[in-house]
Amino acid sequence: MGSTHHNPVARPITQGPKHHFFGYYGICPWNSSGQYHLCLESEFHDRPPADGDSAVVGLVEMETGKFEGVAETQAWNLQQGSMMHWLPTAPDRVITYNARDGDRFVSVLQDIHSGNKRVLPYPIAALTRDGRTALGLNYARLHDMRPVVGYAGLADPNADQKHPADDGLFIMDTETGEGKLLFSYEDAREFLSSFPEIQKRKIWFNHPFINRNDSRVSFVAVYWDDEGARQTVCLTMNLTGGDIRILTDLGASHCDWRTDEVIFGWITKREGKHFFLVNEVTGEYESVRPDILSRDGHCNFNRDGSWLLTDEYPDVNDLRSLLLWNMAEERLVVLGRFLSPPQFTDEIRCDLHPRWSRDERHVSFDSIHEGHRQVYVMDVSGIVGS
Repeated sequence: MGSTHHNPVARPITQGPKHHFFGYYGICPWNSSGQYHLCLESEFHDRPPADGDSAVVGLVEMETGKFEGVAETQAWNLQQGSMMHWLPTAPDRVITYNARDGDRFVSVLQDIHSGNKRVLPYPIAALTRDGRTALGLNYARLHDMRPVVGYAGLADPNADQKHPADDGLFIMDTETGEGKLLFSYEDAREFLSSFPEIQKRKIWFNHPFINRNDSRVSFVAVYWDDEGARQTVCLTMNLTGGDIRILTDLGASHCDWRTDEVIFGWITKREGKHFFLVNEVTGEYESVRPDILSRDGHCNFNRDGSWLLTDEYPDVNDLRSLLLWNMAEERLVVLGRFLSPPQFTDEIRCDLHPRWSRDERHVSFDSIHEGHRQVYVMDVSGIVGS
């Protein structure tokens, strides 16, 4: 095991004076040819979006660096953007983003060339790898409970209910547009009947991640305790709504599926809060070098699970690290450390949120180390290919 500092160049692919960011991690922002990188453009980044604020959904042409706006949205935040994707059934030309349609948040599927659009009934929080199924959340409820991950502008109709039976995790067919409730907050309350805090707290769901063969999803049920601390129970279930399991009831943050059954994430177990590998079928788990990978971050794997890409929350010097970790060799590669000015915290912070390119030769991330929020790309082919 060793640690190396390769320091490949972090190349900005967007420029000021406007701000640009993709938002979330573990989602590929490049189309299938690598010609375009998807991102948002905003006029500001020093305050959270408010009711009526729009961001531009746009494409960076990688060869020329030109940004082209193709749509606007009022369903966005600085942390997760608009949960944009390239639709896997047409990854060369169709994008998805969340939007506001009157008194509801929805998702839009848009052809970047023709401009043709289709609207799905719920915002997208995750897509299957085959692109035929999407999972959605009520981002008005998320904004009520934790504004950093929600969308401003609409009231949650169940704001006074702790466990509404008509809200929760939704599932949609991206081809037909048909959608339905997959797992409600009332379902969660009933399943977690032995958890007294869940019974009495207002809960919300977040961070749905779908496994590699599109059969199961992990997500967290979240609530605030008496001390104002955020508490989570991590669940997994089939995309048909059955076979629900508790991955951990002590807390979980960011996760990714390394295999169809094994989840890697910043998870709390009896041994403490570390990065763990957890088999959701057997319940077996092991920590992953907590002496080295010692800080929570936004973790995601390349296709064969051999390399982990992650960032870290700021250290005492307000630096955010961007890391690669070779799982077999237990080898850490520090790609860089980037200043995150201390005034950019909470709802306006800029996590690096790293993402792999489709050919796994590049990584993309958001950063404000040069004074404004922009998208950066690094060539890591000399590292992951070695």
